[in-house]
Amino acid sequence: MSEAQNSPENQQGRPSGAQIFLQELRVPSPKHYTGWRRISQTFLIPILAIFSGLVMGGFFIILTSPEVYAAFSESIVAGIQTSFQVVWTAYKALFTGAFGSPTRMIAALQSGDALAIRRAFNPFLESLVASTPYIFAGLSVAFAFQAGLFNIGAEGQIFIGAIFAAFVGYAFTGLPMIIHLPLALLAGAIGGGIWGFIPGWLKAKTGGHEVINTIMLNYIAFRLSDWLLRGPMQRPESFNPVSPTIMPSAFLPKFFGDPIRFHLGFFVALGVAVLVWWFLYKTRWGFDHRAVGANPHASRYAGMNIVISTILAMTLAGALAGLAGTNEVLGVNHNLAMAFSSGYGFDAIALALLGRSHPFGVVLAALLFGFLRNGATSMQLAAGIPIDIISIIQAFILAFVAAPAIIRTIYRLRTPVAGEEGVLVRGWAGD
Repeated sequence: MSEAQNSPENQQGRPSGAQIFLQELRVPSPKHYTGWRRISQTFLIPILAIFSGLVMGGFFIILTSPEVYAAFSESIVAGIQTSFQVVWTAYKALFTGAFGSPTRMIAALQSGDALAIRRAFNPFLESLVASTPYIFAGLSVAFAFQAGLFNIGAEGQIFIGAIFAAFVGYAFTGLPMIIHLPLALLAGAIGGGIWGFIPGWLKAKTGGHEVINTIMLNYIAFRLSDWLLRGPMQRPESFNPVSPTIMPSAFLPKFFGDPIRFHLGFFVALGVAVLVWWFLYKTRWGFDHRAVGANPHASRYAGMNIVISTILAMTLAGALAGLAGTNEVLGVNHNLAMAFSSGYGFDAIALALLGRSHPFGVVLAALLFGFLRNGATSMQLAAGIPIDIISIIQAFILAFVAAPAIIRTIYRLRTPVAGEEGVLVRGWAGD
C-alpha cells in the first residue's frame, strides 16, 4: 500500500485506500450475502440473456421464412407446426455447424480413419479458431472498462498490431521459430500498445476523451493499412493489396493436419486471460487499476497515480487488441490483407459487457460469439436462414445484458442488494 494509506491520518480514523475502494464498489460485508449468491447474480443475467436472445431470434426466423406464411395460409395449426419445424431446423443446423454432428463424430471414431475424424471434429475446432481473436479483443475492452475507460479503438489497434506482426513475420528472415515467433507476437503487442498509448496519454495529460480519440485513431489505422498494402508492404508479384507471406518460422503451430486450422493461438489467448486475471485481482497494480476505475478522486486521495494508471490501462488494452490482429496474421491468414478484420474490435464491446468485464467471463462470451459465428454459415447453407439472424441474436443478447431490469421483469427475479453486481465503467462523460 502507499504511504498515504499508512499515514497517521488514516490511523486516526480516516478510511484507507482499500476501504475507500470497497465503499465505492458498494461491496457489503460478508454477512449480507455469500460468495455463491454473488456468483449466481453475476452469471444468471447473462445466461438468461442468451436464452432470451435465442428465443427472439427464433421469432425472426419465423418472420423471415416464406414456408411459414404458406403454412398459415392453409391453417393456423399447420402454421404453428411449420414455425416450430423451421426454428428447430435452423438451430439444429446452427448447433451442427458450431459443434459438429455427434453422429458423424461417433462414426468417424469407429472407422479409425484419421482424415474422417479430422473432418468430423473440424466444426468444433473451427469455432475455437473463430473465438480466439474475440478473446483477445474482448480482454482489451474489458481491461479498459476496469479502469473506467471506454476503449472504442480496439479495431484500429487490431490493424496496427497486425501490421507490426506481418512486417516482422516476412521481413525478418533466417531466424529459428523459437526466436521469430515470440518476436512477431511481441511486435504485434507493441504495435497495438502504441495505438492505445496515444489516447491514454491524451486522456491523462490533456483531458481529451478516449472515446473520441480512439474512434479517430480507428480511421487513421484503416487508412494507414490501406496505404501500406498498396505501397511499401504490397507483395511485389501481386496486383492485389496484400502483404508478402510471412516466414514459416513465424507461423503459430497447428495441432492437426489439413483441413484443420486449429493452432496454438487459442491456448495463447487462454494464457493471456489468466495473466490478465492475475494482474487485476492478485497484484497491487491491479488493485490500483480497479480502484481508479471505481473512483479516481478517492484513489488520488489514497496516493495512487491517476496519470500513470490511465496511460498504462490504455496501453495494455491496446497491446491486448494488437494480439488479436497478430493472431489472425500468424495463425490463420499468414499475410495481411485489406479489411482482414470483420469487426472484432467493435464486437469486443459486447463481449466485455456480456462477460461483466471479468477475464473469465470474457472468455466464455468470446466462445459464445465464436461458435455462433461459425455455426451461422452452416445455418444459412442447410436451412436457408439469413446469416444476419446471428447478428440479431447477438444484438438482443447485448441489449438484455445492458438492461438487466428487462430480464428481471420477464423472469420475476429479485433486485440484487448493493454490491452483488459489479461496476463496469464510470460513464461516457469521463470523471
